[in-house]
Amino acid sequence: MAEAIVSLFSGCGGLDLGFLKAGFKIIWANEYDKDIWTTYEANHLNTFLDRRDIRKIASPEIPDCVGIIGGPPCQSWSEAGTQRGIEDDRGKLFLEYVRILKEKQPLFFLAENVSGMLCAKHNQAISNIVAAFEEAGYAVSFKLLNAMNHNVPQERKRVIFVGYHLDLKKQFNFDRLNLSTALPFKAPTLKNAIWDLKDTALPALATNKTNAEACLFSNHEYMIGGFSSIYMSRNRVRLWDEPSFTIQAGGRHAPLHPQANKMLFCEKDKFVFDENSPHPYRRLSVRECARIQTFPDIFTFHYRDLSAAYKMIGNAVPVNLAFALAQAIHQDLFSSPSTDNISIKVQKQLSLQLI
Repeated sequence: MAEAIVSLFSGCGGLDLGFLKAGFKIIWANEYDKDIWTTYEANHLNTFLDRRDIRKIASPEIPDCVGIIGGPPCQSWSEAGTQRGIEDDRGKLFLEYVRILKEKQPLFFLAENVSGMLCAKHNQAISNIVAAFEEAGYAVSFKLLNAMNHNVPQERKRVIFVGYHLDLKKQFNFDRLNLSTALPFKAPTLKNAIWDLKDTALPALATNKTNAEACLFSNHEYMIGGFSSIYMSRNRVRLWDEPSFTIQAGGRHAPLHPQANKMLFCEKDKFVFDENSPHPYRRLSVRECARIQTFPDIFTFHYRDLSAAYKMIGNAVPVNLAFALAQAIHQDLFSSPSTDNISIKVQKQLSLQLI
């Protein structure tokens, strides 16, 4: 048996895959970016993908479910972006998530966004968003998490919101994520993640078109081209015994492969490549980025331009982080749910399961 959930702003489905591993069934998903559709449908065979703009989807068209998950577009909140927050059209899409949540009334929701959302300048917007979730009928918890603390070989800070329906009379406790380990946790490293791929990557074709047909390993190709002054403003190399830098949503900003020496400080905001490096500098490949985001190798990415591949991977929630969150929610609500003080409506939702 599997609890039925709906995925909004699904991307290529890293969050969905983590929830699937934890025992949920994603019955319906929504993604508007046409560059992602083929990848999502090829890897989520049992999920219906609605390709429309979410603003044009009425709630009755979305199936009933016990949970709603998703990461609304985060560019407007990003520390590297404009930080216009809720005033940006993309920021307002967050309220579309709230609109559907309010009308569908599942038992829980999970929303993910970038750490820039917690900048002081957005305090009022965050308060408004939490208030909107609460008005929709949910007890809300949120916390800044680093994926490297949850079996992901990457430093990646993201804000996670979890809400439980008020009828459940409980609230998600992020401490549940740490209950599975009694010992200090050490993040996996680049060596753990990509060592076996080190000698087989291929460069993309001219203008960064895919060279996938020549790859010996699925999607194991990397973007070519120069590096901007912004990119060269700091070291971009993590070594084999370290976790990766954040995998970003742009190929030109992908971290460099750990085969090379760390870049050398030249002056403020200027680093250079080490001429004595034993190996040349290159960006991490599409597959290496996917590994670092903890996608399994059987998950294949479909694209013509490598920029689309890096974008969908960089925007994804790491699968292992999604699994940790999903597992905690599943254990909290579905493993042995108590029916004491729970409304009949919620008891019916708890039984909303699909084989």
